[in-house]
Amino acid sequence: MDYIDPHIHMVSRITDDYETLARMGCVAISEPAFWAGFDRGSVDGFRDYFRQLTQVEPRRAAQYGIAHFTWLCINAKEAENVTLSREVIAMIPEFLDAPNVLGIGEIGLNKNTKNEATVFLEHLELAVTHRQSVLIHTPHLEDKYQGTRMILDMLCDDSRIDRGRVLVDHVEEHTIGPVLDAGFWAGMTLYPVTKCTPARAADMVEQFGSERLMVNSAGDWGPSKPTAVPDFIFEMRSRGHSESLIRKIVYENPLEFFRQSEHFDWQPRA
Repeated sequence: MDYIDPHIHMVSRITDDYETLARMGCVAISEPAFWAGFDRGSVDGFRDYFRQLTQVEPRRAAQYGIAHFTWLCINAKEAENVTLSREVIAMIPEFLDAPNVLGIGEIGLNKNTKNEATVFLEHLELAVTHRQSVLIHTPHLEDKYQGTRMILDMLCDDSRIDRGRVLVDHVEEHTIGPVLDAGFWAGMTLYPVTKCTPARAADMVEQFGSERLMVNSAGDWGPSKPTAVPDFIFEMRSRGHSESLIRKIVYENPLEFFRQSEHFDWQPRA
């Protein structure tokens, strides 16, 4: 089955992973800007990173027939540095016309601090000004529910935000309901250790349905599995769910969401 991974950090993966993804049925990916494993010290470090996301990774992906798209921001882990964050946000428009940029992301909260919230709101202002879609990171573990509520409150307080163009990622059982009820898209991240397993994701599909719902692998620096979406497909099949339902979650929903971005002109293969 063809599928799209809407959130995978391929800068942290070897080229062989692209080949594996292609063999497993991955036809397109989107890669949000994220933490480099260390805090970057200057706006030029981010400028070079954005060049990697808009120039280098699309070429790597294309070798294996995978379309590569990206999102730009300074991530929540580095947003505590408000001065640097503002320099990066001011620089981002230099890259918004790149042909694989879908919007602003992954923005959000890490430890739910005042500085993180300030930078989150300034990213939202950038997205509204430039009519960009938004991909959102919600905090890990014990900070998740409070952080998700804070994020939803900030989003809902701004009437300019088109909720149909916002994907709130890393939802779990205690946060998926508020996200969907507020009219946003929800992403379930499949990690072998934290966040969500394929079985838990299937449980949530059975409870909440398939509308405005996606699954992704993240595939980042920590313990992660770039082929987690095929694991979810297998889990859904093992429960007897229809191919049409599975395809909606792993292919049609990402396609519908991404098509709202000006630069998403990718054509599915026949």
